[in-house]
Amino acid sequence: MQNLSDDEVGLILKKVTSGEDRKSCAKVCTRWRRVESSTKEMLRVLIPQLWHSFLPRYKHLLTLEARNGIYDLDLELIYDTCRALQVLNLNLWQTVSYGDVFQDSHVDTVTDQGICSIAAKCMDLREVYLRRRNGLGNAGLTALMKSCPNIVHLDLGFCHRITDQALEAIGAAGYLEVLILHGCTLITDRGLASLAAGSTARSLKRLELCQCDRITDLGVSLLQQLSYLKVLNLAECGPRITDAGCVALKGISTLESINLSWLSNISDVSLLAIVRHCQNLKEINITGCESVTRDGVRSFS
Repeated sequence: MQNLSDDEVGLILKKVTSGEDRKSCAKVCTRWRRVESSTKEMLRVLIPQLWHSFLPRYKHLLTLEARNGIYDLDLELIYDTCRALQVLNLNLWQTVSYGDVFQDSHVDTVTDQGICSIAAKCMDLREVYLRRRNGLGNAGLTALMKSCPNIVHLDLGFCHRITDQALEAIGAAGYLEVLILHGCTLITDRGLASLAAGSTARSLKRLELCQCDRITDLGVSLLQQLSYLKVLNLAECGPRITDAGCVALKGISTLESINLSWLSNISDVSLLAIVRHCQNLKEINITGCESVTRDGVRSFS
């Protein structure tokens, strides 16, 4: 092995895809440990308190997952080290209890400042997961969308500070294919208008608006301008979505999956319109839609 250069050892290690096997390779000797680190493309950090000691070794990471225990200062280390990063997963996982749902009252340790730092240096990001990051607001998200124009997947589920202002920046993204706004309760029809009028309308394939209970029929009707949309989730969006809005979904002929569960004010009228025009439909969820009758269900036959 002494006759092989670091580059040649690196080419060998790139063929090793098993995580456990790569750990074994890193234990062979100091040299192999160094080369294994330099060729590693994916890292999941379980103990963030220690990553200042090892993250600088991984300069060619493409995917980084670090969930709980992350601070803005930690994000500064990411942008100093992992400039080529393409996938950043900072989803926050918390224990759910009936007395303290999602622990929303807790102060998040990742704020706009940290996200702006990432956006300034990691401009090749393509997938960003920020679920339950309540420290994230419009300023951080706007900076992220402007600095990282190639983002195709964005998860903002339960980011309760996100408003229509942020959707203006998202609407201008030309490559975004997946947008998850699950539980973003400040989103209104104005935000959906920004998505429908921007470049996103020609790229978005999956849109999740579950529990966004401030949107109405007007906002839903604007979604027909998303001409390539395949998956739409409107579950639990409240009583202000009725047949008047859902009938407009017939204008999205590319739809393959629609979730209308617990929309109490839609009826057979919506189903008939969808059946007649959405010929690519593979799945529809009407759980809890009490105004739907057997006639609406039969229309699918």
